[in-house]
Amino acid sequence: QVQLAESGGGSVQAGGSLRLSCAASGYTSSCLGWFRQAPGKEREAVATIITNGGSAFYVDSVKGRFTISQDVATNTVYLQMNSLKPEDTAMYYCAASRGRIYCGGRDLGMPEFGYWGQGTQVTVSS
Repeated sequence: QVQLAESGGGSVQAGGSLRLSCAASGYTSSCLGWFRQAPGKEREAVATIITNGGSAFYVDSVKGRFTISQDVATNTVYLQMNSLKPEDTAMYYCAASRGRIYCGGRDLGMPEFGYWGQGTQVTVSS
């Protein structure tokens, strides 16, 4: 059974930083990722990573500010978020793909992510 548990959300001022963590277990996925959903908006991809030390992918709006990484030993995926902006405010979700997929491309393979955590709220004030 795939289990994903996010932590590390909170409230910060614009320009600040947060690090999200996702404890993952029970997966055989090729990709893990972070996604977000703001009130009244559709869920969108943020960053994905090929498991076991593979490549990382980002949407344009977070490139250069966010970094996704994985600690393979502990099965933990991180999202380091720097230079946060008010438009980054959203519920952030950790997710695992259904089996082996390509998690690059325009939407970072989001439709193929079938396992989701409960989410952690990030609020950035101006």
